[in-house]
Amino acid sequence: MSASGGTKAIVAALAANLAIAVAKFVAFLFSGSSSMLAESVHSVADSGNQGLLLLGGKKAKREATPQHPFGYGRERYIYAFLVSIVLFSVGGMFAIYEGYEKIKHPHEIEAWYWPVGVLLFAIIAEGFSFRTAIKESNATRGSLSWTQFVRRAKAPELPVVLLEDLGALVGLVLALAGVGLALGTGNGVWDGIGTLCIGILLILIALVLAAETKSLLLGEAAGTEDVEKIKNALVDGDVVTGIIHMRTLHLGPEELLVAAKIAVEHDDTAGEIAQAINAAEARIREAVPIARVIYLEPDIFSESAAAAGTNPAKDQGGATPGTTH
Repeated sequence: MSASGGTKAIVAALAANLAIAVAKFVAFLFSGSSSMLAESVHSVADSGNQGLLLLGGKKAKREATPQHPFGYGRERYIYAFLVSIVLFSVGGMFAIYEGYEKIKHPHEIEAWYWPVGVLLFAIIAEGFSFRTAIKESNATRGSLSWTQFVRRAKAPELPVVLLEDLGALVGLVLALAGVGLALGTGNGVWDGIGTLCIGILLILIALVLAAETKSLLLGEAAGTEDVEKIKNALVDGDVVTGIIHMRTLHLGPEELLVAAKIAVEHDDTAGEIAQAINAAEARIREAVPIARVIYLEPDIFSESAAAAGTNPAKDQGGATPGTTH
């Protein structure tokens, strides 16, 4: 998968999680390890999450309708938010419950080679999935740090898969540590503690995902770099002499709405202004191809109009510095 919404990383994660879920559950049946049960449920939840991401990507491709004139691009944000809910409830809360029960009623792990072997296999499989997600992310991450990439990405799938895979790898290490300590000490409480730690980890990841996808659902503006490209493309220095104010909004990961009030000369003709607007729209789409919905309103620049339409806390484009009429 790519940050633009491809499926490579999702499919890789789905294949890994389905195989791992079966292996973990078999290991639980033979060993009775609560860590293995929690991890098997975790993998089942992750598999369901990848299914949700694929479903969201498919639904987002539907054509716009009179009832939804801007299309269905935000379906991907909705399904990514559902992923965080599933990860929190099915994965995190179940693991915490199992960990508490195992600490309260500990028992020895039987057939230790099953959980240890499966956990080692799972670490290799999850590592492959994580490597695929990293490779796909690097194609679009640029110079951003990983934290910045997760926070700024407009396509939700890669951050979701990255965090899920990271959580899965850390969870596997915790499960391996819990099983190892339980076997080494003969005290099953350690298995429960490992399970409890897995639950806490999953809940923390779910909260991060929920916060990021909530922001996308509410509607995020274009990134700083794209905003600058749009502003530079708008002004031609001839008919369009400045930007009075501007708003951008992601209708989906690959669709951007641009609305701006542009400054023109008072003696420009309607034909000249219409031609300048068409040219400005073409320049914007060339500079930022995802800017597919553009509304430009011409106006005579005035300080009062600019002040009324510009809120520094919310606005991305104000009057072009040095422009006066």
